[in-house]
Amino acid sequence: MKHRFLIVGLLLLFGLSSVWAQTEPPEADSMVVDSTELFPAAVSDVQVVDKPNDHGHAVIVTWETSADDGGGKNNVLRYEIFYSTSFDGPFDSVGAVPAGTGEFRHIGSKEPLDSAFVPDYTDLFYQIDAVTADPTIRTTSDVLGPVQCSGQWFNTGRIPVLVAVLIFGLLTAFFVLSAKRGKKLYVRPIGGIEAVDDAIGRATEMGRPILYVLGLGSAADVATIASFTILGRVAKRVAEYQTELIVPTYDPIVMSVAQEVVKSSYFDAGRPEDYKEDCVHFVTQSQFAYVAAVNGIMLRELPATCVYMGKFFAESLLLAETGSLAGSIQISGTDEIAQIPFFIVACDYTLIGEELYAASAYLGREPKLLGSLKAQDFAKAAFVVLAIVGLLAANFEWSEFTTLFQVID
Repeated sequence: MKHRFLIVGLLLLFGLSSVWAQTEPPEADSMVVDSTELFPAAVSDVQVVDKPNDHGHAVIVTWETSADDGGGKNNVLRYEIFYSTSFDGPFDSVGAVPAGTGEFRHIGSKEPLDSAFVPDYTDLFYQIDAVTADPTIRTTSDVLGPVQCSGQWFNTGRIPVLVAVLIFGLLTAFFVLSAKRGKKLYVRPIGGIEAVDDAIGRATEMGRPILYVLGLGSAADVATIASFTILGRVAKRVAEYQTELIVPTYDPIVMSVAQEVVKSSYFDAGRPEDYKEDCVHFVTQSQFAYVAAVNGIMLRELPATCVYMGKFFAESLLLAETGSLAGSIQISGTDEIAQIPFFIVACDYTLIGEELYAASAYLGREPKLLGSLKAQDFAKAAFVVLAIVGLLAANFEWSEFTTLFQVID
């Protein structure tokens, strides 16, 4: 009996040992996972160059995208760019671009104290990380560099602009020299300026003054500067015809300049003794208070002619309507596009936009003004012709002509 129990126990032990042997864990080698399967493929063909045609402090980094870009087991979602001034680092992140992008422009600050400052004429090194959905799973490229950035003296992408400027400059110099030599340069007659002499003659016959308003601009505004030239012509005619001139001003500096312009016009007319200092006077620098004062002058003095030349704003229609009620001939001109319609409907003559500048050249006959005006006319004609030819070239796919005028930043 004892022998039977011993035999059964041995059999049980043998069976358990065989089962234990079958359930033993696999060897350590079979548990190792290939680390390359966890990380995406790195970018390739990385190139770093100085950004051309700029003021410096900028680099362009290009690369061939990862093999796992846009799909694959380890899909790359973005590329993060790092840079350093040392090959060994540390590298700072300067930006990231989405998957499918193979270029990054590292445009830094020009201020040395700025955290985004990128120095010129200094070795720069770059690395690019291919990043997956899990930011911790990424592959870093080799260190690229060194590269140095610097500014250029001339932007070669703007050569067409340089050519246009040179041509316009030559045209201006040619016409200015021609005017100085006494050649008569034709300028299209402007109705509003042609009417000035008649309006002054009408004021002389009626024995009523002429009101000249320079607008609300400062002495630095181009429209006000052009108005000074027209004022000089009007003041000279007024001195010759011995008519009264009233010039209320909005700005003290404009008043001082206008006084000198009117005074010199009286001298040119040979009647310096007729000049009155108070014909040009300061009113106020409050917009609608100034308008109220000028409207009061109109209704009290009933000027035969009102001239509005310069920079005008919301007061334009108030002035023009009051002048119409006073029965005055009104001549206006401004470069404020929003106010031109009001002057057109309420005044007898209106200089539209740049006609105000042309009027100063037309009246002053200054060679520099006439020369620049003629050069502008020829330049505008050339631009119109080139625009038409360019439209035809674009429709007929004549790319050689259109690329000739292409400007690259």
